[in-house]
Amino acid sequence: MISKRIVFLGLTLCGLAVLVTACSSPKVRYGDPTSAKPVSTDFGSNDLQQTANSMVNSMLTFPPIVDITRDRRPIIEVAKVNNKTMQHIDTQSITDSIRTKLMRSGKFRFTDRSSDAQTIEEIRAQQEKGLNDQNSAVQFGQQYSAEYLLVSNLTEIKQKNDDVVDVYYKFTMSLKNLRTGILEWSDEQEIRKTKEY
Repeated sequence: MISKRIVFLGLTLCGLAVLVTACSSPKVRYGDPTSAKPVSTDFGSNDLQQTANSMVNSMLTFPPIVDITRDRRPIIEVAKVNNKTMQHIDTQSITDSIRTKLMRSGKFRFTDRSSDAQTIEEIRAQQEKGLNDQNSAVQFGQQYSAEYLLVSNLTEIKQKNDDVVDVYYKFTMSLKNLRTGILEWSDEQEIRKTKEY
C-alpha cells in the first residue's frame, strides 16, 4: 500500500514538473523580416537589407551605369563580400541579396564562379559518360566571360568604455571593367550603432 502511494506521488510530481516546464518554455513567433529595431550592436539582418538596397539603388541610378545598361545587359561576376570585421558575418547572404536585387532589375546577366566545380563536373559527365547526345552536349570553353567584376568590403571600428559601446560599419562596393581595368562605379554605406549600459 505504501509503495503504491509512493509511485502515485512520484508520478504526480513528474506530471507537475512537466506541466511547469511546458508553461515556462520560451515562446516562438514570427517577426517582421524588415523590422528596423536593433537588438545588439552586431551587424544584423536589417543592416544587411539596408545595405543591399542602398548599394543596388546607387549603382542602378548612376548615370554611366544607366548608359551602359540602356541597350544591352552586360555580364557581371559578383564576388563574395570581404568581411574585414572582427565578427562572424554570413557575407554569402549579403552577396546573394545584392546579386538577387541586381538580377531583379533586369539590367544585367551574371556569371557565378562559386559553382565552377559543379559546372566542370556536369560538362565532363555530359561528354564522358555516354548518356548524352554528343550533338547537344555542352563543350568546354563555350561559356561567356564576365565583363565587369563587382567587389565589396565590410569593415568595422569598435570603441567602448564603461558606459557605451560604439560600432561604426562601412560597406564599400565597386564595379570594375575587366577589359579596361577602370572602376565604373563605387559607393559606400555607413552604419553606426551604440549601446548604453
